[in-house]
Amino acid sequence: MSLIRKKGKPKILIVTPEITYLPAGMGNLAHNTNAKAGGLADVSASLVAALFEEGADVHVALPHYRRMFHMDVGQLISDELRVYQSRLPDSRVHLAEDRCFYYRERVYSRSDEENPRLALAFQREVINNIIPTVNPDLIHCNDWMTGLIPAAARRLGIPSLFTVHNIHTHDMTLAQIEDRGIDAAEFWPLLYYKRPPLNYEESRDNNPVDSLASGIFAAHFINTVSPTFLDEIVRGEHAFVPPAIRSEITGKRLAGCASGILNAPDSSYDPATDPALEAKFTADNASEAKAVNKRVFQRRVGLAETADAPMFFWPSRLDPLQKGCELLTNILARIMAKYPNMQVAVVANGPHAIHFHDILHWHNLYGRLAICSFDEDLSRLGYAASDFTLMPSRFEPCGLPQMIGPIYGSLPVAHDTGGIHDTVAHLDASRDFGNGFLFKYYDDAGLEWAMGEAMAFWNLPREVRDAQIARIMRDGKARFNHNVCAQAYIDIYRRMLKRDLVTSY
Repeated sequence: MSLIRKKGKPKILIVTPEITYLPAGMGNLAHNTNAKAGGLADVSASLVAALFEEGADVHVALPHYRRMFHMDVGQLISDELRVYQSRLPDSRVHLAEDRCFYYRERVYSRSDEENPRLALAFQREVINNIIPTVNPDLIHCNDWMTGLIPAAARRLGIPSLFTVHNIHTHDMTLAQIEDRGIDAAEFWPLLYYKRPPLNYEESRDNNPVDSLASGIFAAHFINTVSPTFLDEIVRGEHAFVPPAIRSEITGKRLAGCASGILNAPDSSYDPATDPALEAKFTADNASEAKAVNKRVFQRRVGLAETADAPMFFWPSRLDPLQKGCELLTNILARIMAKYPNMQVAVVANGPHAIHFHDILHWHNLYGRLAICSFDEDLSRLGYAASDFTLMPSRFEPCGLPQMIGPIYGSLPVAHDTGGIHDTVAHLDASRDFGNGFLFKYYDDAGLEWAMGEAMAFWNLPREVRDAQIARIMRDGKARFNHNVCAQAYIDIYRRMLKRDLVTSY
């Protein structure tokens, strides 16, 4: 019997601005909730489902994105008349009610001024209404949009876990927080300020609160979304991590209150069931089915329909600050000349796309190089069609393509950093070891070498290649799934619930 059941199903409140699904049985609204901007939504959904199956009394707080939840006008009017329905005792879905959420089409705004207002409206409802209603034994908060809640929770004597998905934050003063309906005077000493506060009155108007640093500072336990990214932050390897964030994460790590937990791809990433594929497959019939998918993908993106062409697939956004696409454009013409049978397909959006189009035109690589805007189904087909997935990220808090690729038999070619380090090992077919091709130093030569290693693997006998791909697919399906991810969070909850975490102030 699990610890959670032995302890009498403690109430766990997960506070998240994003989620993709909720299990049936969690209330009347469970089947409608779907609001996603990134991996946070998938992790939140899988964790809630796993806790629900574990037997925990799990509750979820999220904004009431009525439009994104696909409610029609009649539903909206009806919901206005039943605004407290989501807070009934038998419901575990608690929606933060504010007009600023109702007609949104995306989780985050493109405006840096609007996002803090959305965050404050969400946290106001969680602090003022949802926490008192649920009366949880533990609160799990996610990213900067929930950064004030650990301080409020600590003031109430409720242990909290704070997950850092992205190094992104916003500053706001106590005056701005309180003007939005949150009584920060109750927990102001537990927030993180730009400078040490002398007292409440002195800091209220002109000493900004750092949202992300506050969540880390006040939480009883924190985690990043990969173990190696946590290590890199503590070692100071990334200049983009603000000193305050690094300092607070390091302090938690030294106190034994920090860990890294890998995200996992959504469970729909399964070549045996993925409806986007022309031919579904498992590790047992990957070779034949991938050939079918390759021909269809080649036709759709404008590549020559050549079955024996080694295909490299780029699925990540074309962001030269993080994703390493400039490394690929620096070497692309040269490496494609070196390997005349190589094909490269880019299915992604981003500012660096223009450079791929220039290379396609000036080097006349039509039929061998394809650049397409991102499309979910086309991207899934790309994983199934390709032989290698390119992911030369400069840094990677977690990363998902390097996990999705192996599940679909597309081996990652990647920079050895962050979550990539935790999920990719350099392939040695002679020892049945590894699942991709890693380069250590972030430069053009590193990526070119790793792609050369991939081509050397491609030139092995077909039966050797097929055996390795089948092994990697089976391993990927076993390792990179939400059950493994959720269990790691449940283990932290168990550790936290065994401690006396109530602190007096």
